[in-house]
Amino acid sequence: MDAIKHIPTIPLFQGLTPEHHAHVASIVVEKVYRRNQVIFSEGDEGNGFYVVISGRVKVFKLSPDGKEQILHILGAGEPFGEVPVFAGERFPAHAEALEETRVIFFPRASFADLIKKNPSLAMNMLAVLSRRLRRFSALIEDLSLKEVPGRLSAYLLYLSDKKNRETSLTLDISKAQLASLLGTIPETISRILTRMSAEELIESDGHRNIKILDRPGLEELASGERKLL
Repeated sequence: MDAIKHIPTIPLFQGLTPEHHAHVASIVVEKVYRRNQVIFSEGDEGNGFYVVISGRVKVFKLSPDGKEQILHILGAGEPFGEVPVFAGERFPAHAEALEETRVIFFPRASFADLIKKNPSLAMNMLAVLSRRLRRFSALIEDLSLKEVPGRLSAYLLYLSDKKNRETSLTLDISKAQLASLLGTIPETISRILTRMSAEELIESDGHRNIKILDRPGLEELASGERKLL
């Protein structure tokens, strides 16, 4: 894996000059994690941050009784573990590879030096962090205020919006992982998908392939204006 080839494709570094890209590439460490391998644990020293090159990473918290709450599922081009770069703190959650995953690691001290020389990097990172914060705030709102059908509808609409409102979707995580992300259990996810199919909101093959048939109906579920029968 040649880091210099990937740097320009990462949203965090888009808009920078080739010279800046070369400076960024000079500080990174390339790493590969196997499926289910821990990348870092909550409380570990926040000595830098990561960007996914290929594969997927889940960022999650564990309750005292071991229940997992997924906070983010991250794919190619997305950074994680950024907070310590600015705050100098320990990692506030766990990160684990969902499949074989390639990342580039940015040591905190080296990246801080780059930011001093190239302030535009800080602006790019703040923009990425702001988008992440909005997504996280939406997750907290969903878990706190919406019933599970509304949370699932919001997630399906989110997947659709990521693909320019595509109606044919493939869930990129298992039902167990989706349940953890939405704060419920897999059986509930299956029941709700069946009810959505019965009301012709979606068409599902029972596995990971879903087709949105009634987007306005899903939007009403997501907003709480509608209930499943």
